Amino acid sequence: MNINKEKVKELIAQIEIILDAIRLEEANAEALLAQINPEYFKSARNLIHYNAFRKFDLRTTQKELQNIGLTRLAKAEGHLLSSVLKTRFILYRLIGDIPTENSKAGLSIKNGKRLLNKHTKELFGTRPKGRRVRIMVTQPTQAAYDYPMVHEMVQHGMNCARINCAHDNPEIWEKIILNVQKAAKANGKKVKIAMDLAGPKIRTGNITPGPQIRKFTPVRDKSGNTIGPALIVLVPEVKDATKPNTLPVGLEWLQKLALGDKLTLSDTRDKLRKLKVVHVEDQQVHLHCYKTSYIGTGTIIGCMNRELENGTVGELPSIEQAILLRTNDMLTITKSHTIGNPAIYDEDGNLIERATIPCQLSEVFDRVKKGETILFDDGKIEGHIEAIFPDYFEVRITRAMEKGSKLKAEKGINFPNTDLGISGLTAKDKVDLEFVAKYADVVNFSFVNSKDDVEELLSELEKWDAVNKLSIILKIETRLAFDNLVEILLAALKVKYIGVMIARGDLAVETGWDSISKVQEEILALCGAAHVPVVWATQVLESFAKEGLPSRAEITDATASLKAECVMLNKGPYINDVLQLLNKILSLMEQFHEKNVSMLPRMEKL
Repeated sequence: MNINKEKVKELIAQIEIILDAIRLEEANAEALLAQINPEYFKSARNLIHYNAFRKFDLRTTQKELQNIGLTRLAKAEGHLLSSVLKTRFILYRLIGDIPTENSKAGLSIKNGKRLLNKHTKELFGTRPKGRRVRIMVTQPTQAAYDYPMVHEMVQHGMNCARINCAHDNPEIWEKIILNVQKAAKANGKKVKIAMDLAGPKIRTGNITPGPQIRKFTPVRDKSGNTIGPALIVLVPEVKDATKPNTLPVGLEWLQKLALGDKLTLSDTRDKLRKLKVVHVEDQQVHLHCYKTSYIGTGTIIGCMNRELENGTVGELPSIEQAILLRTNDMLTITKSHTIGNPAIYDEDGNLIERATIPCQLSEVFDRVKKGETILFDDGKIEGHIEAIFPDYFEVRITRAMEKGSKLKAEKGINFPNTDLGISGLTAKDKVDLEFVAKYADVVNFSFVNSKDDVEELLSELEKWDAVNKLSIILKIETRLAFDNLVEILLAALKVKYIGVMIARGDLAVETGWDSISKVQEEILALCGAAHVPVVWATQVLESFAKEGLPSRAEITDATASLKAECVMLNKGPYINDVLQLLNKILSLMEQFHEKNVSMLPRMEKL
């Protein structure tokens, strides 16, 4: 092959400029490197090198290196300096010269991979047989009481059990942990316990509850003809009546019902409804009804075929209300002490009173500005702030579904263009940390935005003697966290056990759906440079977990999680089916899929 020596000299000159920038960056970071935990010193140094390297747009250089058969440095994030020096050495040899600097300086490819594997093992435990990527599973409240379900999770490949401190309480958390530990021991495995600190709740607050009513509808064909009855299950008032086809009644009356009894009631619309007893158990009676019925708390049930005192429907949960929002509607956001309400219209459809909904975090009212964007429910609804007042602000809805979008309580609110100035640790988080430090292996740090947030967490962990004992996973879920990722990582590398979670749902809303793919790759690259394990999180096989059937897009997304060291699943009734499928996907696809990060220039701050 003919070598253009002048072109090679140009490439050498470019490499020398890059190496000078790397040396300068390292020299400027000398004081910071002195604070890094020895376990991560080489990793922090490599991250600094990589950060300097990514300030250059090297796409043309990469093509020219490729044209002469050399590496494009596309997978060099874990061993940056060594790869650059080796490339320079070969370029010098092509023109018959030898560089003075040692080409073996820096981490080798093998040692870079070894460090990442070591840190992953420390964070998540030994790799499962036939699978590199670990699986983290969010535990539902049910895991505190349903040991067989937890046992199945461990059997089907769960390596880490995640408990979200935003839900339940310490008593339930402890029961979940005991069940996980019992199941792990029974299966001869080690399962890590990770606990999410709730962080600041930027969510919609309570909405006035709806009526205490349940609707029962018979089975109909596509033409609307009735082809089967509605099933109504009577249960004792002391039992859990949360299932949608149940009605709570007095136990004594319930046990007097007999097979074939014909019952009657007036529903909430004063419609007479007839019901028939078709199945009787000790504490459960099944009824059939062939007409749509709206049955509420206090409804009286009589018996037609024999003398029997009336029964009464007990307390039903209130119907969860939602606020219907259309494009161009106005919505008032109030502070958390208020209750939200849907809009009120007169008989002619004229607006009488605007819809209101509270925001649970009062600090946002001091930070938002007119004209800024606000997003609700994972970005499904978008608006712009039109006016700001001391206790509320008004939002013009700019994007919603054609027929309107429903906004419920406890849905996320994002302010992608606003620096809310909110710390990652709340008063509740600081209280919960005592439990986490005592019972968990890993703390998942929500809403980290800056190195100061990391320092605050480390300071709190010192109070419980948990530094270098409790592993830390930094949840990257905001635009600000992404922009500050390098300094966040370097602040965290002062301790031994570190990971990063890509919280893709919130991050996509914050950074924009058009940017999330590149944002994910950027986070993977920076964490690869720091040899920090990554958790691929949010909505992995979500519809499968909830509905029992995955989409084709979900299968592809699950395969993409091979770029990370761990993948997180959310809870759902089909979670054990999801675990079996994911375990199979990760095991089968691993041999065909290697982590591959393109060496693009670093993204500008969003």
